[in-house]
Amino acid sequence: MKILVVDDDRELLPLISFALRQAGFLALEARTGEETLAAAQREKPDLIILDVNLPGIDGLEVCRRLRESGDRTLILLLTVRSTEEDLVQGLDRGADDYITKPFSPRTLLARVRALLRRVDPGRPRSDVAGDLRIEEEFQAVRLPDGELVRLTSLEFRLMTILAANVGRPVPSDKLLVHVWGSGMEGDRQHLKQLVRRVRQKIETNPAAPERIATIPGVGYQLVSPAPQSGEEGDS
Repeated sequence: MKILVVDDDRELLPLISFALRQAGFLALEARTGEETLAAAQREKPDLIILDVNLPGIDGLEVCRRLRESGDRTLILLLTVRSTEEDLVQGLDRGADDYITKPFSPRTLLARVRALLRRVDPGRPRSDVAGDLRIEEEFQAVRLPDGELVRLTSLEFRLMTILAANVGRPVPSDKLLVHVWGSGMEGDRQHLKQLVRRVRQKIETNPAAPERIATIPGVGYQLVSPAPQSGEEGDS
């Protein structure tokens, strides 16, 4: 599940992102309205956590432009404003919900989960990634034969970012920040060991991995398997 976090507060932004990653979400970041509009088009997030008071194009204008373009991504506004007029203005421009600062990470996560349930209420979250299925409810991966493989929190965060970029290499530094948070950049031995543990759980032959590929000089990639003979897509 991909969430774009937008705030120009250099202390708050990484804290929100870290809380989301700890909860198993893929967190992307932007600091300006211009960056937000570009990232929304490029990344296609499931949810945007959008600060109202941004430099340049503010959050309300970002919200308006997204809705006018036909973008229906869920939007959760962050605001220090608490007057009814300000809140109504945000909702009228297309925001789905709001939360006022200050707030606790626990409250934010509860609001995020409530919003995401609106998209598909009552159904456990399950995302297809290659020939795997990421089961958020169980913090697990379901293999093609139906086996449910439980993952640790670190292993699950690794799989969420690889799954969000299935078929594309993800740089090691980006993986380190997503799994452990800022400050872990460059500590690739930790990442190597984590990838090895996940391969032990999901690969048929961990010594010759077919799902998580090492991309030399870059990082790792979750591979989308080619169709087998007789499956749709064969010529």
